[in-house]
Amino acid sequence: MTILGFLIPLALTMGLCGLAAFFWAMRVGQFDDLDGAANRILIEDEGPA
Repeated sequence: MTILGFLIPLALTMGLCGLAAFFWAMRVGQFDDLDGAANRILIEDEGPA
């Protein structure tokens, strides 16, 4: 039962860290170009000349 006193704050801390990482990624623009990576695989690269 005393392990819950350790695990609950640990889980809350990890959840808050994940949420902070998500908001940081939103702020720096990680999710701005969602279609670019999907279309990039369809573009054929020019071979060496």
